[in-house]
Parts: sequence; structure tokens; C-alpha cells
Amino acid sequence: MFKFITDRPFWVNLLAAAVLGFLLIFLILQTLGWITKHGEYLVVPAVKGKSTNEAIKLLESKGFDVIIQDSVFTDTLARGIVIKQLPDADATVKINRTVFLTVNRYMPPMISMPALEGKSFGLALDILQRNHLQLGDTTFKPDFMKGSVLEQLYNGNKIEAGSKVVWGSKISLVIAGGLQDEQIMVPDLIGKTFAEGKVLLESSGINIGAVIGKDAIKDTATAFIYKQNPGRYNEEKQPVFIHPGQLMDIYISQVMILPEDSTTTIINKPNSNQ
Repeated sequence: MFKFITDRPFWVNLLAAAVLGFLLIFLILQTLGWITKHGEYLVVPAVKGKSTNEAIKLLESKGFDVIIQDSVFTDTLARGIVIKQLPDADATVKINRTVFLTVNRYMPPMISMPALEGKSFGLALDILQRNHLQLGDTTFKPDFMKGSVLEQLYNGNKIEAGSKVVWGSKISLVIAGGLQDEQIMVPDLIGKTFAEGKVLLESSGINIGAVIGKDAIKDTATAFIYKQNPGRYNEEKQPVFIHPGQLMDIYISQVMILPEDSTTTIINKPNSNQ
């Protein structure tokens, strides 16, 4: 074999090597073209607006791979439809190309309840909208912070900021209506339980301010009120009047304390839990 090569002129061997190299490169390119399906193209069908399952079946039947790239939630669109595709519809791409889909979720996500208490009604409404929540009922309660949010309610119950609620939920607000012109006599809460005093104040339109002593009591509802501010009478024993919406501070204790002597306990009115 080597004699066959050496018996011929150098230029013949060089030409033969060049031809062999060309044929080898041509064969490789043809093989790659066959493997990668070079020269074969497809037109991407339009699947935006179709259901996710329908879109996947259509794309796979056309020879595309499909990946759901992202899922978002838009309450103005039908659930479970394709809202974006990449490449776009009618794009010409190579065969076996992957099409990425963004779909609208079937279930709305859970979001954190924002803090609205203490904010103006207008700002609270804007915060609700930005957090994809709706305004429910609005009620007004006498309070000196006119126009501000006093309470935020979900399904009739107070909801704390940070609690999880469903996207699009309705949040009801209790708005401060300002102080009323009428005056009422300060109610007498001394000797009542905190629960009884709270009901009496709410029925009178008076708001509870500070509750002193509650940190040391496990069950504040059954604790006794031994002091209030303002009191029912002034130093001249004249009745004191208050506007609905004003605040009243309350002092509570697990046992009943005589107003005249904070160290003396009334024995004939014990707490039911003692």
C-alpha cells in the first residue's frame, strides 16, 4: 500500500488527499444537515387565547416542543388560557423549536392584607386597588379622626395586616365620621367587667382609648373596671359630658378594686374565674 503511494508523483498524492478531505467534509455536513433537519422550517400557529391544553396539543401536533414558562393571574381574562407565546404567531422557525407559553392561572393567588387603619379613606382605596382587592361596605363611626380608617373587615370580621386573602376579595371599612355636635353624659363603668363596659361604650358611640392593666391579665373580658378617664363626675361632683367619637381610657384589674383605695379588694364581688 505504501509502495502504491510512493510510486506516484507528489502532486498526485496531494490532489488525492484534497479530494478525500473534500469528500469527508461534504459527508459530515450532509450528516449534520440530516440530523438537524437543515432547511426544514415551520410556521408557528397562533395559540394566544386558546385553553392551555388545546394550545399544547396543537403545537405538539405541528412538531413543536412546549414549555409553560410562566403563570400569572388576570381577573379580566378567562382562566387557564394562553396570554402570551414566544415565538409569536406566524413566525418562521426551524423544526423542533420550543415554544414558550405564559398562561392565566385557574385559581387566584393569595395576597397579603395591607395595613389600612389610620390612613385616609382615599389612600386606603388606592392601596386596595394596587393590591388587587375590592372595596366592600363602608360604615361610619363617630371619631375625632374624621375621614380616616378605623377598622378593616373581611367577611364581617376584623382582619390584621399581613393576613392572607384571596385576590379580588372585598374588604369593608369603618370610617371615622368626626365628632357629633350632641353631648352625652359620661357613662359609669366602675365595677363592670371589661366586656360589659365595652358594650356600653359602643352603644353610646364612645371609643375605647388606652386599656391600662391588660398586659398582666389573661382574660380581659372578665376583668373589672376600677377607674376611667374621663370620670363620670368632676372634682365639684358635677356630671361630665362627652361627644360621641371621643376616647375613654379604662383601668382594669383581675379583682375588683375600690376607687377610694387601690389596695382594697371588694370581697362580695369576686371574679367568676377566681
